[in-house]
Amino acid sequence: MKIRTITTLAAGALAALMVLSGCGNASANTNTNSANNASGDTASSQTDTSVNGTITVYTSEPQNKLDALIKDFNEVVPNVKVQSFRAGTGDLNARIESEQANGGVKADILWAADASTFEKYKKSDSLAKYTPKEADKLIDGVTDADGYYTGTRVIPTVIAYNTNAIKTAPDSWKSLADPQYNGKIVMPNPSVSGAAAYNAAVWYLDKNLGEQWFTELGKNKPVIADSNGPVSQAVASGTQPVGVVVDYLIRDLKTKGSPVAVAYPSEGVPFVSEPIGIFKSTKNEKAAQAFIDYVLSVRGQKLAVKQNYLPVRNDAGSPEGAPELDKIKLLNPDLATVTENKETALKSFTAHVG
Repeated sequence: MKIRTITTLAAGALAALMVLSGCGNASANTNTNSANNASGDTASSQTDTSVNGTITVYTSEPQNKLDALIKDFNEVVPNVKVQSFRAGTGDLNARIESEQANGGVKADILWAADASTFEKYKKSDSLAKYTPKEADKLIDGVTDADGYYTGTRVIPTVIAYNTNAIKTAPDSWKSLADPQYNGKIVMPNPSVSGAAAYNAAVWYLDKNLGEQWFTELGKNKPVIADSNGPVSQAVASGTQPVGVVVDYLIRDLKTKGSPVAVAYPSEGVPFVSEPIGIFKSTKNEKAAQAFIDYVLSVRGQKLAVKQNYLPVRNDAGSPEGAPELDKIKLLNPDLATVTENKETALKSFTAHVG
């Protein structure tokens, strides 16, 4: 099937996209934040000056959200400088593999979309074990049983739609195959977005969806965007009024006045937990541990909520307008099975959908 892709956006949408890039944006960014420019915006915490040094984080976290988080981290741990490289999970994997083949990974921390990516690095003995200080405060299902990585957010993928253009919202994954949505759907590229790759595997393994659903969905000729960011912008602008996208981006846009809404499909929603882990090759393990402890602390999770994420702690609240986590039907298949079938699922998705 010929792939229809979004390659350009209007100038205004591009400007907004720089602010609201989603999970798995293909364009990479580098950034350095130091203790000198820190300014916290959450509840005060005790400052820890005992940890120092420089760490590098490879992440798919949107740049504006990452900048705010590093700034707040430095309110708590002022003597650690955090350097970052931001890219889609697929591009991060390519960078890591290249560095592993040429002297070693240059990052201390990996913070990216889905657990199956971390399973690969755990299997190759690339990660160090670490149990965060407040691991016992986290919700069930986000901590690796072997102690190599920990989820930091709950990020469901939902159906988003433009309320000016769509009067009958699709309420299930199967409904996206309805001819009324022909030419109106946009989805992220699973070859670029870690969340999209994970989703493809979950759908492929679901007995009620599977390859047959890919075939039926493909008949509606979905546009394949590079990542979740362009998907959300296409829905907001109405160029593609129905999108498959991570939910927090739509909350971001709705807060800014865009005519968008979401539906949580009746079959359930796949989700990623954006895990974080430490590379075994790190030269500053204590600083890396301090960063992870901050991300998973009440303060760090309250910042996540402020940034429209669903948290991995029950004592951090929830974003305005978001459903309570226990009200969302989550698709949570066996991780080993997802990891084992991801490549097959990607090939099937590409062949039938785009």
